[in-house]
Amino acid sequence: MATYESAWTPSEKQVKETRLYQWMDKQGYQNYDDFHKKSIEDIDWFWDEAVKELGIEWYTPYEETLDLSKGIAYPNWFVGGEINVVHNALDKWANNEDKKDSVALYWEGDNEDRITFTYKELHKEVNAVANGLDNLGISNGDVVTLYMPMIPETLIAMLAISKVGAIFSPAFSGYKANAVATRIQASKAKALITADGFFRRGKTIPMKDEADMAADQCPSLEHVIVVERAGCEVEWNEYRDIEWSNLRKNETGYKAEVKKADDPFMLIYTSGTTGRPKGAVHTHAGFPIKAAFDAGVCMDVTKKDTLFWYTDMGWMMGPFLVYGGLLNGSSIVMFEGTPDYPKPNRLWELVERYKVTHLGISPTLVRSMMKHGEEWIKQHDLRSLKLIGSTGEPWNPEPWHWLFKHAGNSKVPIFNYSGGTEISGGILGNVLVKPIQPVTFNAALPGMDVGVYDEDGQSLSNEVGELVIRKPWVGMTHGFYEENERYENTYWNRFKDTWVHGDWVILDGEGYYTITGRSDDVLNVAGKRLGPAEVESVLVEHYSIIEAGVIGIPHEIKGEEPVAFVVLSPKASNTEELIDEIKLHLDQKLGKALAPKKVFVVDDLPKTRNAKVMRRAIKSAYLNKESGDLSALENPDAVNQIQEIGKTVHIRK
Repeated sequence: MATYESAWTPSEKQVKETRLYQWMDKQGYQNYDDFHKKSIEDIDWFWDEAVKELGIEWYTPYEETLDLSKGIAYPNWFVGGEINVVHNALDKWANNEDKKDSVALYWEGDNEDRITFTYKELHKEVNAVANGLDNLGISNGDVVTLYMPMIPETLIAMLAISKVGAIFSPAFSGYKANAVATRIQASKAKALITADGFFRRGKTIPMKDEADMAADQCPSLEHVIVVERAGCEVEWNEYRDIEWSNLRKNETGYKAEVKKADDPFMLIYTSGTTGRPKGAVHTHAGFPIKAAFDAGVCMDVTKKDTLFWYTDMGWMMGPFLVYGGLLNGSSIVMFEGTPDYPKPNRLWELVERYKVTHLGISPTLVRSMMKHGEEWIKQHDLRSLKLIGSTGEPWNPEPWHWLFKHAGNSKVPIFNYSGGTEISGGILGNVLVKPIQPVTFNAALPGMDVGVYDEDGQSLSNEVGELVIRKPWVGMTHGFYEENERYENTYWNRFKDTWVHGDWVILDGEGYYTITGRSDDVLNVAGKRLGPAEVESVLVEHYSIIEAGVIGIPHEIKGEEPVAFVVLSPKASNTEELIDEIKLHLDQKLGKALAPKKVFVVDDLPKTRNAKVMRRAIKSAYLNKESGDLSALENPDAVNQIQEIGKTVHIRK
C-alpha cells in the first residue's frame, strides 16, 4: 500500500477559523478524534446539536431526535417535527432583511448567457411556479420527474415541487428515452418537466424528442412541462404539453406545505449491479440536513461563500450543490456547459468571474484538463478559492498533485469526499482541522460510525476490507422506493445491523483511509455509476445479440470505461457493419458518455453452473490478470477466447 506525506497542514490560526473547530470547541472538544468518538457514541445528541448549528427552522419542533423502534435500517429522525425544505433553503433568507438581496444563484450557459437571482428574486419565481403546479393538481406525495439541463428553471422547479408538498425525481440530462421512461415508470410520476433543448459545446442538443418518446411509454404521466431554453422547433402535444411560461403566470405568494420530518421530498435513482435502477427515498429533514452539514460544517461553506460543483442535477452532487449551498445561505453557481469549451480555461474563468470559494470537480475532469497544460490556469486569478472538493471516484497521485500545485498554488486544501446517493453526502472526507495527504481521506466524517471489515465481520487495519457503517445517520435513504426487500438485501444482509457500502477500503495505522474500488460490479464511468446489467439489457434488445457481458476497465481520462462482450444469434454474422450498428444502438439508448466504445463478439460467456455470467472472469481474462478461483465456471474454455481478444487489443496498442 502506498504511503504519502502530508501535502497540506493547517496552521493553528486556520484550524481555529473553521466552522468545525468553533463548533467542536463550543461542545467542549479541541481534538477531532475525541469529538468524532463522541459523535458516534451519542448520535441523538450529535444530530440534535448539528441541526441547531445549521439554524434549521421547524414549523413544529421535534419531540425526539431518533426513534429506532423499527430497527437500525429504518430510523425515524426528528419525531413529531414539522418542516419544509424550501423554508430553510429559500423562504427564511428571502424574508431576512440582511440576506434577501444577496445572490442565491449565479448561472451561466454554454453560450455565455448569464443570469443572477437574489434570494428575494428566486423566492418570487419559485412561488410563481408553485402556483402553476398547484393549478395542475400537483400536490402532496405526487412525483414529478425532472429531465433537465443545468439551467435556472431546474433549480426553481425543484424548490417549487417541494413547496407544494410533491416529490421531485431528477434524471441525468444525458439519458436517452428508455432510461428516462424506466425511472418515470418506477416512480409512477404524474408530471415530467423538461426543456426543448440545451447548448453543449456550441451545439443545440434536442431534449424534447427524447422526453416525448419516454412520455409515450408512461401512462401515469398527465403533464409534460417544457422550458423553452434553446428555441428549437418541437412537436407539440396539445393534450399533454404545457409551456413553462404559462406555468409561472401567477406571481402571488405561496405558503409552503407543512411536511413531517420523514416525508419524502426527493426520489433519486441510482444504478446497481442489476439492470433495474434503485430509487433512493430522501426526506425533508434528511438529505438537505446531511448535505448542509457536510458543506457547511465540514467544508466550511458560510453565508459569505460561493459554492460551485460541476455536476448534473441527475447525479447526487446536483442536489448536494443546491441544499449544501442554500441551507447555509451561500451563493451557488450552476453551469450548463463543459469545463474546456470554447477554450480549455472555461472552468477557471468561471471561478474567477463568480469569485468561487468552494469548487467541486472529479478526478476524471482533472485528468482531461491536464492534457491542455497548466498555462490555461495561470491566466486567471483564483485567489478566491478556499477549498477544492473532489468526489465520484478514487484519485491517482499525479493528477491530485497537478491540481493542488497549479489550481491551489499548493495552499488550497483538496477535500476528498466519498459517500453516495443513498448516504445524502459523505462517509469519508478531509476535515480541515487535520493534515491532508494526496489521494487519501483523513477522517470518517462526524456522525459516521465507520468500520473496515473482513469477510467474517472483524475489523481490519492496513488491509483491504469492506467499508461498513455501524450506526444510522441523518440523510440515510428511507429504503428503496416500493422495494424495501431489495434495500435490505443490498445493504443489510452481510453483517447484523451493519450497513455494507460496497467499497473496498484500507485504513492505515495513522488513521488515513484509501478507497481501492468497488466490491461489487458497478462501473464508475467518469464518476457516474453504471450497472453492467443495465448496459447488458440494452445490448440484448438488439436483434443480433442473444447474450451480453459488460465489464469496466481502467481508462486514463474517465477512470473506468465499459467494454462489452456479446454472443450473436446463429442468423447474425460478425461484420464491421454489425458492430457499428450495435455501437450506434448503445449510443442511442445510453447516451455517448456512458455507451461502450469497445464491443467484442465471442462464442460464449463464462458462466457459473447456475447460469450467472462471471464478470470477474471476463475482466481478468481480457486484462490478462490473475483470475483467482474459477472452479464455479461451467465452461472454462470461454475464458480462453477472451484472453486472446485481450492480447490482440493490447498488442495493437
